[in-house]
Amino acid sequence: MLETLTTVLPVVIYFLLIIFLIVVIVLGIKLIITIDMINNMILDVQNKIASLDSVFRFANTAADKLNYLGTKIIDTVIGAINKVMGLGSRKDDDDYA
Repeated sequence: MLETLTTVLPVVIYFLLIIFLIVVIVLGIKLIITIDMINNMILDVQNKIASLDSVFRFANTAADKLNYLGTKIIDTVIGAINKVMGLGSRKDDDDYA
């Protein structure tokens, strides 16, 4: 009985190791395919973001110009109100002492 175990047990272990090796190879191939698909998706997203970059740059430039225009209008209105109210810049000698 012991002789049977010593001959059968290594065969069973080798058989299980071969099955394990095949499973690891298949999982490795599936992992490589999955990583390649993820890489393609990431490249696609990067390309789409790059195409939208010009739209965001245009919106940012338009917002900056509107902000500049609004600031100029507000400064002009406040300057006119200050001139009407007599709150213009006064140059007193005490300010420079």
